[in-house]
Amino acid sequence: MTQSRSSKDLFQAACRLIPGGVNSPVRACRAVEAGPRFVKKGQGARLLDEDGQAYFDLVGSWGPLIFGHSPPSVKKAVIEALELGATFGAPTARETDLAELVNEHYPSMEMVRLVSSGTEAAMSAVRLARGATGRDKIVKFVGCYHGHADSLLVAAGSGLATFSLPGSLGVPKALAELTITCPYNDLESLTAIFKLAGDQIAAVIVEPVAGNMGLVPPQPDFLPGLAELCRRHGALFICDEVITGFRLGLGGAQALYGLKPDLTLLGKIVGGGLPLAAFGGRRDLMSLLAPLGGVYQAGTLSGNPLAVAAGIAVIKRLQAEPSVYNRLGYMGGRWAEGLRSIIQAKGLAACVNQLGSMSTLFFAPGPITNFNAAEKSDVKLYASWFRNMRERGVWLPPSQFETIFFSAGLLFDEIDDLLTIAEEALAAI
Repeated sequence: MTQSRSSKDLFQAACRLIPGGVNSPVRACRAVEAGPRFVKKGQGARLLDEDGQAYFDLVGSWGPLIFGHSPPSVKKAVIEALELGATFGAPTARETDLAELVNEHYPSMEMVRLVSSGTEAAMSAVRLARGATGRDKIVKFVGCYHGHADSLLVAAGSGLATFSLPGSLGVPKALAELTITCPYNDLESLTAIFKLAGDQIAAVIVEPVAGNMGLVPPQPDFLPGLAELCRRHGALFICDEVITGFRLGLGGAQALYGLKPDLTLLGKIVGGGLPLAAFGGRRDLMSLLAPLGGVYQAGTLSGNPLAVAAGIAVIKRLQAEPSVYNRLGYMGGRWAEGLRSIIQAKGLAACVNQLGSMSTLFFAPGPITNFNAAEKSDVKLYASWFRNMRERGVWLPPSQFETIFFSAGLLFDEIDDLLTIAEEALAAI
């Protein structure tokens, strides 16, 4: 059992029992040459660590906390669900309620299957695509991350980029060879891939807005062109909205860019920050899943009542307060504009990508349109900025190749406070 101990002491204890002392690699903060801080509490847009230090939280558990930590409506919904039972391994009415809410805002998801993580959603959608098409190969984009399933842990950005690993030990070569990689935002290269192997490709999977090489929005013709290539060659278009779903708007990136993918992945906000994700798509495709069809997928905790209750509470609040997206977009834009002004005034070789409440400061001249450009960033400078910001009470992603997320728990005037801190932290590099 843990007592009141410092983050340093807690990390040393964790390292004896947990690989690397953490349960997800980026939390170790090795890429930013800093030890991790152990979190004690979150409230609104603030965190408190075990050392008693308070922070502005610009990570938000990597995106799901659109209303910040511990919003009353989510706490109430989870407590009410818990009073009825934490898990049953049997259907509950709220699973259908959540599926209806998802379908309302993502009409491309005619049927929905709930799972427990984004990795599980991506793995299952790829299996379904292979089963539906009878083809084995998939295309993914360099730097896009779709979880740690074997077929998708190839040129995956995010944590792999942080640790400069091209893949992972334990991924069979035969499986890796079934995954074709392509530069993000490069429609010409994707066209060439389809020309060579179009009749072998089961699906193309993409983050419509890349969030795991740092934030990289799509070029105007990229997603429509991708969808058309898939349609022309009989491949399925899998849209990974684990990050962007309900984050860029009630309809996510699909509504923003006018997309109608064959299959969609959702996570993070769809579970209100609890472990829940979903995949869904055309009725004919989803009907191939067991028990209706021959593509097997299952999970004891799929549709967990607590996570479902949290997801419903968040989506209903988003429906009731759609202006929150304007507010978040304003804060994201104000932050990005302020950082650009600081960068220009100081003559730094850096740039900022921003879309809505998501942004990344890259320590590279830019423009950053794909992973090849992103990995030219000076990660040492980012590490220094991270440490300087943390010392001044701002919780940033501990990797250059991640994304900042603003939450509605942040006040408008706090953006200016954050920019003042950012300017001091950049000056101290």
